Amino acid sequence: MAQEIEIEFKNMITVNEYHSLLASYQQSSNNIKTQTNDYFDSAQFALRDKGAALRVRKKKDGLVLTLKEPAQKGLLETHQVITEETFHSIRETGVLPEGDVSKQVVNLGLTDNLLHLGSLTTHRAEVKLTSGLLVLDHSEYLGHEDYELEFEVTDYEQGERAFHHLLREHGIEIKKAKNKIQRFFIAKQKQI
Repeated sequence: MAQEIEIEFKNMITVNEYHSLLASYQQSSNNIKTQTNDYFDSAQFALRDKGAALRVRKKKDGLVLTLKEPAQKGLLETHQVITEETFHSIRETGVLPEGDVSKQVVNLGLTDNLLHLGSLTTHRAEVKLTSGLLVLDHSEYLGHEDYELEFEVTDYEQGERAFHHLLREHGIEIKKAKNKIQRFFIAKQKQI
């Protein structure tokens, strides 16, 4: 089974802070990769209500179906590579293909068909630091744009210290970030 625990710290940043960080870490437009997440849930938002999220991420090299669910520290991610044909089938029928993700969704108690909620496109720059992976994201979804700093680590306590040091070093105010799916849901609910 393709699973991993994701430990990351997030902070919303301004467009100016985003560009300043890109410059500080010598990231040009050549370093920015674009990826699109398509989000799914039941009509009653059963996954969201359990703190989980289901997405298909489209990157240059293919499609990955991912379920994120709460873990003791961070998030448990279950991944499954899918084809373009399978992605279209999920969108049309609301039924997941057999595999690790489907099993985890059933374990969460969801048996309803899924609805495609929409897409979020992220323009991402990644910088490997000795203390973790710095990720700078510019996201576009449902007529909204935002900027976010993510810091991915393997050790929670050390990562938290390094994250706060990074914010202080660049003079960035702490602005707690909801994860992308939560921000997407908030924007979606405003449309309804």
